[in-house]
Amino acid sequence: MKDEYSQACNYFNQPINRRSMLRNMACGFGYLAFAGIQAKALARNIGSNPLATKPPHFAPKAKRVIYMLMHGGFSHVDTFDYKPELQRYSGSPFPYEVPLELDGNETQWETPLLGSPWKFKQHGQSGLWVSNLFPEIAKHADDICVLKGMHTEGQGHGEAMLNWYTGKSTEIRPSIGSWVTYGLGTANENLPGFVTLAPTRAHGGVQLYGSAFLPAAYQGTPIGTQDTHFKTAQIHNLRNEKLSRKMQEKQLELIQMLDKEHLKRSERDQMIEGSIQANELAFRMQMEAPPLMDLSKESPATLKMYGIGEKETDDYGRQFLQARKFAEAGVRFIQVSTSYKWDAHGKLWMGHNKIARQVDKPVAGLLKDLKLRGMLDDTLLVFGTEFGRTPYAESSDGRDHNPSGFTIWLAGGGVRGGMTYGGTDEFGFRAVEGRMHFNDLHATILYLLGLDHERLTYSFSGRDYRLTDLGGNVATEILA
Repeated sequence: MKDEYSQACNYFNQPINRRSMLRNMACGFGYLAFAGIQAKALARNIGSNPLATKPPHFAPKAKRVIYMLMHGGFSHVDTFDYKPELQRYSGSPFPYEVPLELDGNETQWETPLLGSPWKFKQHGQSGLWVSNLFPEIAKHADDICVLKGMHTEGQGHGEAMLNWYTGKSTEIRPSIGSWVTYGLGTANENLPGFVTLAPTRAHGGVQLYGSAFLPAAYQGTPIGTQDTHFKTAQIHNLRNEKLSRKMQEKQLELIQMLDKEHLKRSERDQMIEGSIQANELAFRMQMEAPPLMDLSKESPATLKMYGIGEKETDDYGRQFLQARKFAEAGVRFIQVSTSYKWDAHGKLWMGHNKIARQVDKPVAGLLKDLKLRGMLDDTLLVFGTEFGRTPYAESSDGRDHNPSGFTIWLAGGGVRGGMTYGGTDEFGFRAVEGRMHFNDLHATILYLLGLDHERLTYSFSGRDYRLTDLGGNVATEILA
């Protein structure tokens, strides 16, 4: 092995570079300055393992997050934001002009209002309004906190999706899951700190779970894609059928030795660091991940709770059950998203009915399962969409994009259940009360995890960055 090591060192010998020269000179203050910047950037990297558990800034209310995106933009005025005035004036012209910077179509405001074709009803002891699109989720009304004052920028799905996941649509930024893993590490060293189940390829792609300028160890691990049924999803390259575990250990030892020597010479190249960490994690995952991905040992009652085995709900049922299993095993941040089915420029009734039937029972199953296992109190669920839909019609039976006002809901993890926070105007177009931007949502999520969004920073390209950029306020009114 020593001979192999010597050969590897000789192979990777490189001529002296500028930084090496500064380091070795008696007056290498330039290198010291560089090292100081680097140390600041790595301040929260405690120990040699970047995924090691790290202390929060203060006592957390939640240990983990399950972040659920209904991709395409579900209609808030047809689901959780009941508007009697919209029903009353359905078919009438919109009562005020839509600003061009919000809509981009100067004649759009002349189209008639479109009342909801679904029936709303109050549920639970809290009397929370939910339409009959989500009859199963409605049974958990007293567990959820509905945020009706959400707003964001951008009419396009791509902009809104990047805001939902990264807090910024105009730059390549780390996703929220990467920030959480950077801040807290993982609770299980044999699993990633951040996984994304069946991620979408559209409207942001890998940026939606990428680590951007954060070290590569904090990027999300994708499992499956939205192109295939989740039953076939797997973690790629997890097994090596051709080599025994002992031979794989020797192979990994050699590769890591070469990479670490190269890392010394490259002065902390993040790509090499990422390779080293990924190889080590992948080797450890071989024992722990396969049983987690196996749903065959789940009880018939659990499978039924999620709708697994039923045609409409099997695919998403598997995803949400898998999310619970990863959460229980110590994964810090789990993303689940539906495919791009909620966009409703036309055929609103048909489209929303179809996709709602596919996710209603699985999401309700997740809520029930976490509660039965005593996990809901320290697991934060976020159920949302990149933007809402307009109260006025687009074509005879559709709604356009609406970033000016929409709804998401939270449950568990230190959030007050059975309450509504914020609100839109009488027709559901603009957020007018308790307004929350995605920066505010992200600040609140970090707070529930014990992280101060203003202190969770990373130095890159000469400045300190944070998930919430220059904004973000914690919605203290919704905290339990």
